[in-house]
Amino acid sequence: MEKETLSNCCCGNSGESSCEVGKNNLCPVCEKQGTLVKNITVKHMVLDELTEQIGDNDYFLCMSKECDITYYNPESNIKFNKQQVKVPIWFKKGANPKYACYCSKVTEEQVINAVIKDGAENMKDVLKLTGAMKNAQCQKNNPLGKCCHQIIQDAIDKGLSMK
Repeated sequence: MEKETLSNCCCGNSGESSCEVGKNNLCPVCEKQGTLVKNITVKHMVLDELTEQIGDNDYFLCMSKECDITYYNPESNIKFNKQQVKVPIWFKKGANPKYACYCSKVTEEQVINAVIKDGAENMKDVLKLTGAMKNAQCQKNNPLGKCCHQIIQDAIDKGLSMK
C-alpha cells in the first residue's frame, strides 16, 4: 500500500511516522489499513474521560468511511469509535460539521463556497477568504495530527469540479 502524505506546510510537522500508512495494522472491526497517528494527537482527540485509557503508544486512524472505529492500537487492543472523539472525522460517514481545517474551524462547505460563490481558484485565494490555516496547531487539532493542506486542496478541487 502506498504512503499517504499530506503537506507539512502550516505546522512544520517533520514526524515522518505520522505520515505513513502502517503495515499489517488493520482495523479490528473493518480490517482496512489504518494510518499511524501520534499519541499526543489521540490524547487531544479522544473525550477527556477516556484519555487515561490511551497509554503511551501511538495509534492508527481507521481510514474507512463506513467504519465507526476512529483510533485503535493493535498491540493493546484499545479502540475508540466516532462517539468517543471530540470532533467529527471529516471523511467518516455522517461527519457534521465536515472540517477541512480543524485549527481554524473551516468546513469543506465554506471552502467550496469560496470557490463557487467568491471565485477562489487556488489555495492562496481560499486561505484569504476563509481564514483557514491561520491558527496552526495541527498535531493537537487535526485527527491525523498533521497539516490540513491536502484536505483543503481536495475541497478546492471538489468546488472547481462543481463550477
